[in-house]
Amino acid sequence: MITLSANARQPERATWSLERFILERSLSLGFDLDPTTIRAYSSHLNSYLSFCAAHNFPVEPTIDTLSFYVVYMCHYIQLRSVECYLSGIVSQLEPYYPSIREIRQSQLVWHTLKGSARRFGRPVVRKQPLLREDLVRVVESMQRPFSFDDHLWIAQLLVGFFGLMRLGELVWPDQLELQDYAKLSQRHSVCLGDGYFSFLLPRDKADIRFEGNQVVIQRSSGMDDPLAPFLAYLKMRDFRFPLQPFLWLRVNGKPPSCAWFIRRLRHFFDTSIAGHSLHAGGTTSLAAAGVPPASIQRIGRWRSDTWERYVCKNPVLLQALLFHGRSSIHDVQA
Repeated sequence: MITLSANARQPERATWSLERFILERSLSLGFDLDPTTIRAYSSHLNSYLSFCAAHNFPVEPTIDTLSFYVVYMCHYIQLRSVECYLSGIVSQLEPYYPSIREIRQSQLVWHTLKGSARRFGRPVVRKQPLLREDLVRVVESMQRPFSFDDHLWIAQLLVGFFGLMRLGELVWPDQLELQDYAKLSQRHSVCLGDGYFSFLLPRDKADIRFEGNQVVIQRSSGMDDPLAPFLAYLKMRDFRFPLQPFLWLRVNGKPPSCAWFIRRLRHFFDTSIAGHSLHAGGTTSLAAAGVPPASIQRIGRWRSDTWERYVCKNPVLLQALLFHGRSSIHDVQA
């Protein structure tokens, strides 16, 4: 019989009922996935349910059903998307059909995916990366004097480029159910130094430790210097909204939305440039400058080598990466 040691005293805690345990566990399970992931997974599940209903297949997954689903969907969307769909379907249906993960990993489903890749595979069409000369052109062409929102937008454009930031880390989601104040950068986290500034990027869906990431951006010697526009915006923001906690604010006192940012981007670029172009452009610029791959990965807050696909397929850039010790560069997309 195991007994409690007299030296291992435990603080007194309330005793829970079984109903309380079930409730608390249900709440924790509800926080298992980020709202953005839940939204995507729900869409994936709806796709599977519609497929089953249209073809009179039972909802309960089988090896045949999943392999048929793969073949069917590959006629309409890219294979990479089908693989993402399968992940969402497995996540959503596993509580009801515990064997679905084994079915997903079965040889028939795996070989169906592999064969479909050969049959339907096609190059990924990505948005073009922004270039530093694009930033200079935008700064020079904007009408003076800048309004408050002009200062905000140009500061975000340059910070997003040089900080290798995703657009979702700078703006407020358009969908109400995805808006989370915990993901907004705070004004008090800004630190100003000699030739640089930094601020804390709150947690994202992959940050399970809730530590956030410190974004550090240095002064640039060109017309695309991010420090001066950021300081100009910060001065106006602190004068107008001294009591507001959030770093990025529009003239109406609200965080800028994704749609607002893209509308302004459309004044200067066609649809080949989008919010994702900031991330890709900053990554490409660092690679072209010969920054070591490990440093690029840390700056962009990647947890794997997937950052390589953000680099343009250019012999000069690839040589720069190889020069810094990478034995091979794979899956680099144009």
